[in-house]
Amino acid sequence: MSDRDEFGAFLVGFIVGGLTGAVAALLFAPQSGEETRALIKDKSIELRDKAQITAEEAYARAESAAKEARARAEELAHEARTRAEQLASDVKERSKGALEAVRKPKKDSGETPA
Repeated sequence: MSDRDEFGAFLVGFIVGGLTGAVAALLFAPQSGEETRALIKDKSIELRDKAQITAEEAYARAESAAKEARARAEELAHEARTRAEQLASDVKERSKGALEAVRKPKKDSGETPA
């Protein structure tokens, strides 16, 4: 588990370092403030659009997975109902046979029913 924690810390540090470098590059770039602001605005719009597309795709995948899960649950419920009905029918038939066996006098033993 320690290796995962170390890797996670490394990954977070890598991402933070990359973002810090990007910000520093924007601030020290040989552009005017207006050009830098326009660049930041364009990049933020681009990132927002990418995030929106990614969120829509994730929502569609989640919706699809939920639909599949509902269909599978209905399928399993139907199968369970069918098996329960079959078991109930089997128990009913066996109980009829057992009841008839108990009610029938045994002709072989010569005993008379009570």
